[in-house]
Amino acid sequence: METHTDVLLVTANVGSLFDNLGEIQSGWLREFYTTVHRHKPQFVALHFQEVGGKDYMLNMGHAENFFRSIESSVEMKEYDRACIYVDSQFKAEDRFTALGSMYFIHTTLKDIYQYDFTVKDFKAVTGPSKYVGSLDSVATVEKEKFPKNFWPDFKWSRKGFMRTRWIIHNQGLDLVNVHLFHDASNLIACNASPSVYSDNRRKALRYVIDRISDSPGSPLPFFLFGDFNFRLDTLSLVQHLSPATDVQTVTKDGSNEVEKITWEEKDNDHKVVLHIEAKLFDYLHQAVFREDNGQALLKYDKEVTAFHDVIREEEILFPPSYPYSEEYTEPTQYLTTRCPAWCDRVLMSLSAQRFLHRSNEDGDMGVVYNTLGPNICMGDHKPVFLFFALKTNGH
Repeated sequence: METHTDVLLVTANVGSLFDNLGEIQSGWLREFYTTVHRHKPQFVALHFQEVGGKDYMLNMGHAENFFRSIESSVEMKEYDRACIYVDSQFKAEDRFTALGSMYFIHTTLKDIYQYDFTVKDFKAVTGPSKYVGSLDSVATVEKEKFPKNFWPDFKWSRKGFMRTRWIIHNQGLDLVNVHLFHDASNLIACNASPSVYSDNRRKALRYVIDRISDSPGSPLPFFLFGDFNFRLDTLSLVQHLSPATDVQTVTKDGSNEVEKITWEEKDNDHKVVLHIEAKLFDYLHQAVFREDNGQALLKYDKEVTAFHDVIREEEILFPPSYPYSEEYTEPTQYLTTRCPAWCDRVLMSLSAQRFLHRSNEDGDMGVVYNTLGPNICMGDHKPVFLFFALKTNGH
């Protein structure tokens, strides 16, 4: 008999939650608990990136308290087994990824097993487990930082992936937390299509997929959810955003290194429509990123298409998830540091998508793919979630 297990997968880059504590964090938690309460999943997976934020040496304690508050909250009390993995050991620079994964299992979900990568076998999940610090000796998680020699020109950053492996009612799944490389400079990003950064992300994601596919045992259906840092194809987007304009390029004194580019209207007092610098992307009509959930710009979201042989994604019906203002009073405003983009995603293997139960019955929410907290400040990234009923073989 086919049974269904309701599953909620959430990815959240929480880097900005620890730099300005207080208001953002409590609103963030409220949104998360509201979503859990609305969907009532039996299995919840939370994948965090940038745990501790930019000042992780100062703020890692705040991050650990944040995880503790979720774990011990009254809102999650019906989840009697929590499996928590937080890579907070920043002193091990060659290993530190700043990834955190939390899994919550509801009291009603009995038939659940987790893979032990050391003994290469599944074991029943009977109680909570928590690992904070170095995860190197933890048998139920596989963690890897991207090798330094991948891209020698880049400052080595906290990027990598972390995998756990589950059986829910006889259905095996790999759940992978991912953080890929960002765009360092907006100017370099619009030099070529695809950009050098986009190429780096493609290599890194292919590496992750290869690593989880050639692991011992037969490959399992997988969900990859995290901050992929996917960006819109800046070169073609810029042409779309500022047609019929004059382009002005300013170089640094005495060099041909570009410092800024502006696009000005030909008349109308040469009003500046778009202004780009290394860390500035200021577009006059920012509402285009929010109107109709940015649907007109989805055609410039091309990075996942290189993986159509192995990856699927539900339809995106929400605005770009980054970079939002961190001002509490501006929950839908984008910052002018980067071009808004769908960085945070829930991707899945072709085999995993086949296990999503699609129903049109009354009262059944079906599959929901959306942002958390669209109208409240959640930090610079809006978390993204996928809720679905997983087809499982019940006893």
